[in-house]
Parts: sequence; structure tokens; C-alpha cells
Amino acid sequence: MATKSKKKAKTELENNESPADEASVMMPTEEEVPEPLIEDLPGVGPATAEKLREAGFDDLLALAVMSPGDLADQAELGEAVATKIIGGAKKMANIGGFVSGGALLERRREVLKLTSKVESIDDLLGGGFETQALVEVYGAFGSGKTQIGHQLAVNCTLPLEEGGFDGDVFYIDTEDTFRPERITQMARGHGLDPEQVLSRIHVARAYNSAHQMLLVDEIKRMSKGLNVKMIIVDSLTSHFRAEFIGRGMLANRQQKLNRHLKDLKQLADVNNALVLVTNQVHSKPDAMWGDPTKTVGGHVLAHASTFRLYLRKAKGGRRIARLVDSPNLPDGECVYQVTQEGLRD
Repeated sequence: MATKSKKKAKTELENNESPADEASVMMPTEEEVPEPLIEDLPGVGPATAEKLREAGFDDLLALAVMSPGDLADQAELGEAVATKIIGGAKKMANIGGFVSGGALLERRREVLKLTSKVESIDDLLGGGFETQALVEVYGAFGSGKTQIGHQLAVNCTLPLEEGGFDGDVFYIDTEDTFRPERITQMARGHGLDPEQVLSRIHVARAYNSAHQMLLVDEIKRMSKGLNVKMIIVDSLTSHFRAEFIGRGMLANRQQKLNRHLKDLKQLADVNNALVLVTNQVHSKPDAMWGDPTKTVGGHVLAHASTFRLYLRKAKGGRRIARLVDSPNLPDGECVYQVTQEGLRD
């Protein structure tokens, strides 16, 4: 009998416990631990933190992977201070680690695909131009590189259910080829309001390679208040090709170009955005067989690009797009047309 009374009393006690009592004994989870801020780094006060943020460093991981010289130049700090900041960031930052292929596949589900409104091009790219990627489009003059840039800028403003990103576009124009009139034609071709489309495309003219690279930093600053989903550089190599002449300057050119590409790819990853760069070509006169057309930028650009599209003219005003390189798609090509309303099958 005594045993039954004890069990009954224990049951009544458990039933009378309130949710508040249960919550009071719950252990704190890892999610409740706040992420360390830049101000938490040793020796970083409000003024230094503001300098770092203006230079585009919003989190500890971005600081941890910098070199002292580069951080000192970009944030206008002393190299000793930069070294101390990087050391503190390495200790405090969550540098991540290895993940399973399944977890990576799940993360890839966040990738969006932008339609070109040309079925053959979308099929060639496995459904469209994807985010978190750097796409290089190259070809001879008049092959339609800028036309693709204009068309994708318009399509980026489309709603998600129509194959767009419903986002803003940043367009770095190095050859003075951006034309709002062409955007207007393409917008009307899709039944869109040209003024609304143009209001979401932010254009800047780059006058030299240094200015071109600084504009990427400006995108980082402006992107905090915008839904940035696409960055276009037309063309990527124009200034580098003109300023760095001869083999003696080749190494310096490639180093700067590589840095520029890394910054662009970082924008794509951070904003889940698409980066589209157009590239110039040159002819290789000693080529006896095959296509003598070669791209500017060499192996640095080839390795940095996620997808590479080679454009060329065909008969009857048609264009041919060939997928030259992709991490997961087979090579192939398709035919499309450039009309007054935009790109069409």
C-alpha cells in the first residue's frame, strides 16, 4: 500500500508541473550564444570597426583570411594593427570545416537559376544561369556578348515564378556600351515597365583597371540595403589589356586580375548572386588548324570561371552559343537570335 501511495503522489507531482517549470530547467542551446562582432576583437574600437566595415569587412571570417599587407591597404591601417586584428579574428572566427557531400548537396538547393528566355540556352546551361557562379561570355566583336548582358539584366528583375531573381543588378561598364534604350526595348518585349526595370539596374563607368576594382568595393558597400542578385562586368579585360603591355608586365596583370575575380566571386557567394563577365578575344596567327580565337586573361580567368560560353556569328543573323567549360554539364552548343525585343529562339 505504501508503494502505491508513493507512486500516486509522484504522478500527481509530475502532472502539476507547469511548462514554466520545465523551461526553467532547460539548458541553453548553442543558438543562444551570440556571434562575436568586430568590436570584440582585441584593440578594435568604434573608429577602427567603422574603417573595417567601410572597407567591406563585416564579419570575422573575412578578416581571418586576409594578409596583413592587404588588410592594411584596404582599411587604411598600420600593418602591425592589421596583424593583431587578423590574429584575433583567426582565434574567434568560426572557420568552418569539412562537411559531408549530402550536406553540401542540401546547401546547393539554395542556388537559383535565371532564365534567358531562350529555351535552347537554358537547356544548354541545365535550366539557366545559376547563382553563386561566375559566368564568362567571350567572342569576337559583334558576337552578342553585350546583348546577353542587357537581356539578363532585364530578366533579373522578373519575379521568381517567371524565372527571374526579383533582384537588383550592378553593371560595371568598361567600354561605354551600356544603353538604357536597349534595356527599354527588351523590357517592352517582355511586357515590363521600362522605368521600373531601369530603376533596379545600377550602372557605373570604369575608366581604368584600378577604378574597375574599386567599383567592386562600392558594390559591397551599396549591397547592404539592396537585394543584389546580379553583377555584370562588360568587359572584364578591356582595361587590363590596354594598361599592362608586354611580357614584362604579364605577371602583375594576372595577379591583379586574379584578385579582381576573387572579389567578384565573393560577392556571388555572399549575396547568392550571379556574376556575368564578358571577355575579349584575340587571334593566334600561328594556328594552322582549328579555331585561332583565343581569350584574353589566360589560365587565371579560365580557372576562375564556373561556366564559359563562346559566342560566334552564324548565317542569317543567327548566333551560336557553345558551352566550353562547366563543372557538371557536358559541352554543347545552341542557336539563337538577337531581335529588337531581345534574345529569342
